[in-house]
Formats: sequence, structure tokens, C-alpha cells
Amino acid sequence: MFDILIRNGTIVDGTGKTAFQADVGIEGDAITLVGTAGDASAVLDIDAAGKHICPGFIDSHSHADISLYRENSTALLEPLVRQGITTFVGGNCGMAMAPLGDTHRDAVQAYINIFTRIDFDTEAHWQSMGDYFEYVENKGLLLNAAILAPHGVLRLNAMGMEPRSATPDEITIMQHDLAQALDEGAIGLSTGLQYMPGSHSDRGELLALGEELHRQDGIFTSHLRSYSKTLDRAIDEVIEVGEHCDIPVQISHLFLIPDYGVFGPLLRSAIRGMARLSKYWVPPIPIDQPMAKRLKQISDARKRGVKISTDIMPSTTGFTHVLAFFPPWSVAGTVEDVLNRLRDPEQRKRIRHSIEHGKMEWPHTAPDTWSLNLFQLMGWECARIMSVSTEKNKRLEGMPLVDIARERVLHPFDALCDLLLEENGQVLAFESLAEPGDAFTERSTFAGLAHPDVMISTDSILMGSGKPSPLFYGCYPRYISRYVRDKKLLSLESAIHKMSGLPAEHFNLRKRGHIAAGAYADVIVFDYNTIGTQSTFEDPAHFPEGIEHVFINGHHVVDGTTFNPDPLPGQLLRKC
Repeated sequence: MFDILIRNGTIVDGTGKTAFQADVGIEGDAITLVGTAGDASAVLDIDAAGKHICPGFIDSHSHADISLYRENSTALLEPLVRQGITTFVGGNCGMAMAPLGDTHRDAVQAYINIFTRIDFDTEAHWQSMGDYFEYVENKGLLLNAAILAPHGVLRLNAMGMEPRSATPDEITIMQHDLAQALDEGAIGLSTGLQYMPGSHSDRGELLALGEELHRQDGIFTSHLRSYSKTLDRAIDEVIEVGEHCDIPVQISHLFLIPDYGVFGPLLRSAIRGMARLSKYWVPPIPIDQPMAKRLKQISDARKRGVKISTDIMPSTTGFTHVLAFFPPWSVAGTVEDVLNRLRDPEQRKRIRHSIEHGKMEWPHTAPDTWSLNLFQLMGWECARIMSVSTEKNKRLEGMPLVDIARERVLHPFDALCDLLLEENGQVLAFESLAEPGDAFTERSTFAGLAHPDVMISTDSILMGSGKPSPLFYGCYPRYISRYVRDKKLLSLESAIHKMSGLPAEHFNLRKRGHIAAGAYADVIVFDYNTIGTQSTFEDPAHFPEGIEHVFINGHHVVDGTTFNPDPLPGQLLRKC
């Protein structure tokens, strides 16, 4: 007798193979049958005729780990499970909740706090990565989580916010802390090479950490040093780590922001015009060729034996901390150091000059050569406020920066500096070249969305405040409905592989990502004809349609519109 029997469904098993008809039997936390159930009985018997059965989606790039410790984490992460995500990879971009460090603990806490707003005195009941894992396991997890050790945090613990290359002794400290995190269950190392402090790491530091990963079979992931005109060099940097150290590497949330140089204002205006026009008609211009070129660069490395992959968000709107829009030298030190610079009129002039006149030159370590000068690349119009911390400014969430500036009769830079001071530095922002979700700039992502070796990710930041991205509610249902069913960029089998089997294999998440006997019972039943989402940038908080059942480790968590999180079914997936 089975605990759960799903009959008569069309199985897309996560391998990329052609879909087939079969029944799926589940006992405990495992799939025990993929075949014909005959007259077998089950505690729960589901007729999936006309529906598809697939593995739970694996979000290969998420920040959901920063929500796991919270008392309301189940409610915060419900939107992920509702869209079919059963596992996520967290600790990305060089930032995670542990280890908290000893030598430069204040710097580590300030770095973590700027994103999470955690009260370390009352909420942080851990020190090491192992302590954090034990804490969240005892508390319980809604879905499965695999966590990376955060390079930014390790670097801060070794040398504080020093804007320079690490010494051999400091690299040794980082290696030791990385080895401990891996021993305690971290699956690898994540880097945020665009951001301070990771932006000051050099080849020797990255290779030394890669060698430690080689010793312990860990993966190296990277928010790249550049996503603009030096993107090819940033990709090569990661390829070198993978090739030299013989380890799997992952390029995080691949995208490309073109550098139009002196023609920037004119071309950006034209793009925004075409984006507005795309509400009615989409100019058939193949603007995904630059993305295709970088994907070939990655594929060529894979052909010569580098264990490399990448992921992409099905969106043209990114999001990050507002301080990522500033030159790295201006955000060094404590939060108070940064805010004092913004209070100083002369320092403000210097920061603005750096934004408007800096040169984005490799390796992006000189004061005014940082890699992703977003305002220079996309204009002041690119930013919209995602999240603030005070009630008085909540109305600004979702509002374009230029509108806030117009309201305050200020230049956008000064309006942003004032807002950072009002919010004690705690401001997140969306960025996009044109309108969020427009159908013209969307075309620049098609090569990545269709490529069979590119994973799909959400980059989720769910903390119960601010304006969420529509990806947090409907990333995977929208991917299937828009790009598979409607636009036919790729087959359903390839799409499901990109969202399940591919990340499971690359991140070594054993017995996940497939519908097969012996695999963990992370299973979705969905209606291909109705799957989709009403979530938009303007109105994101809508659960998707067409996801009829979600099972996590054999627990029936989503049953139609009913959410059944108890007992919490998730597992912490420690490095094997």
C-alpha cells in the first residue's frame, strides 16, 4: 500500500527525456514506483489524467536563506512553494547569515544587517555555519535548502573592510573558515565580486579558495565582477577558477547591460520608446545576440572539460541594495562611515563625479573603475525603490527615483542620498533599462531562456517588507506558460530539466530533481493548459494558477488552493 499514488499523469521526469504516461507511488519521503500501479491502493489516491507530473523546481540562485531563522519564515516563503519550488540554493553573492566571525565581528554584522535588518543581540542564536544549520533545523524548514559559504563574510572576518588584496596570512584565515563551513555542511563557496569587499579579491585569493573547494568537493559560484562591457573577462575569471582547481563553477544570474558610451542617453531614450511601443507591437529586432555570444563562451569552456554552468532570471528587472549603485570606495567601512560621507557635501560631489565620469576598466579595483556603474550605464531613470525601513517612506516603494527627485525638487543623486540618510542606509532598489516587464527588452534574454544548459532562478529576497519582485510569486509558472507554451522557445521537457535535473546534478543534490524510484518525493502536479501567473511588477502578490499539488519529501504541502505546511517538511541539504 502506498502513502500517495498519483495515477494517469504525463510524467516529465527532469532528465530532458520525452514525456511519458505512468503512475507515481510515494512511500514516506521517497518515490517507490514510476510505472503501472494497477489495482494498488493508497492512503491518498490522486487522478492526474490530463495533468503533468514533474520534479519540484530547484531554485539555483536564491537569498531565501536569510529568512530561515525568522519566526514567520513559513509565511514569508510560502510564495516559493506555491509556485512549485521545493529546493533552493542559498547563501549567494558572498552573503549569508553565518559564520558571524570573531576578529572583525562588527564589520561582519554591519554587512549582514544592511540586507537583513537583523537584531543580532536578540535574534542571532548562532556563531558558526554549523550553529546556524542546527538552529534552522531545530526550528524547521518549509522547503529544502542547500547553503553556500559566503566569501564576503569570510573576507570580512579575515581582514575587515580593507579595500586591498589579501595577504597570504589573511587568505589562510579565509581557507580555514571555508574548510570549517564545508565540514559543517555548506555545499561550496559563493562570491560577490561586484560588491565590497569581494570586489578587491584577486586571482591568487580566488584560486586559493578554489583549491580548498577541490579538497572538499565543493562548488564555486560567482556574482561576477562585471555584467557589462568586460563581461567576457569576468566569465573567463570564473572559468579559470574552475579549470585550474578542477571544481564545478556557477555563474550567477547571467545578464548583460550594454555600454553605449557617449551615445548612451540617445540610445537609452530610443530603447525606452520601443519599450513603451511594445505594449502594442514588439519590434522584431534580435537583441539577444550579445547574450548568445557569452553563452557560447561558457559552452566552449564546458566542451573542453570545465564543469561550468549558469542561471538566468526570466526578467529584465534586477534588484539589489542601493549602495551597489555607488563606487566601492564610497561604501567602505561601517554604515555610519558611509552615511557620514553622504552628509558631507564635498564627499557627495566626489561620489557623483565618480558615477558620472568613472571608467569601467578591468580589473575594476581602482577607485573610479568599478564594473557595474548602473547609473552611468542605464541613466538615473533605471532605479525604483524596492524597500525602505521607515513607515514615513513606505509610499515610495515601487516609485521611480526620478519621480521622487522631482517631488523633492532635487537631482536624483541627492534625492537618493537623502533617502539613504532617512533610512539609515537600509534601502533596496529595482533596476531596469526600460519599463519593468516590457516586451522589447525582454527579447534580450531569449537566448538564455531557451538554452538547454542554463538554469532558471528567482534571486528571491523575502523578508516581509517592501515591494516583492513578481519572480518571488510566479517565476516558474510564468516561465512555462510564456516561454514554453506561448512563445515555444523550447520544449516542456527541456524547460523542466533546466528547473530540476540540471541544478540537482550541477550542485550535487543527490536524489533530487528527478521523478525516479529511489528519489526523494519532491513532486509537482500541474495543468499545462492553465499554468501561469497574474503577478506583475505593479501588483506582484498573487499565487499562480495551474499548480495543483506540491509534495516536499512526501508531504502534501499544496493541495489546490490549500496550503498544508505542518509538519514542516523541508530538509537542510548538507554537502555529501
